Amino acid sequence: MRYLHTMVRVGDLDAALDFYVRKLGLIERHRSENPQGRFTLVFLSAPESPDAQIELTYNWDEKEYAGGRNFGHIAFAVDDIYALCRRLMEMGVTINRPPRDGRMAFVRSPDNISIELLQKGAALAPAEPWVSMPNTGSW
Repeated sequence: MRYLHTMVRVGDLDAALDFYVRKLGLIERHRSENPQGRFTLVFLSAPESPDAQIELTYNWDEKEYAGGRNFGHIAFAVDDIYALCRRLMEMGVTINRPPRDGRMAFVRSPDNISIELLQKGAALAPAEPWVSMPNTGSW
């Protein structure tokens, strides 16, 4: 058995790609348009793990999906959790659970999917503004 991908339904493909590719840094690996079925599939992965993919499923006629939290979350190991969280904040992404411990943070995609960010290796030393930053919303 081999892991293939995790599928996430998205209501706005452009907003989803802006988040996952431009802001989070994933790479688009493959795209498939199906006019007959009225859907688009876009496969993404992190630069260091091209085989562990996320499939964004965009159903052209569906704009809202509820229950993003019941999905659980998608997790990524990152080189510098503080730098990534700072960059995401500068791009308008809410840090729902700041990396107060230098190890873990949570953000949400435009479709309310919870994304866990984990520091590679040892946790970074606690630092401001993260130590004092409260949680925002649910994560």
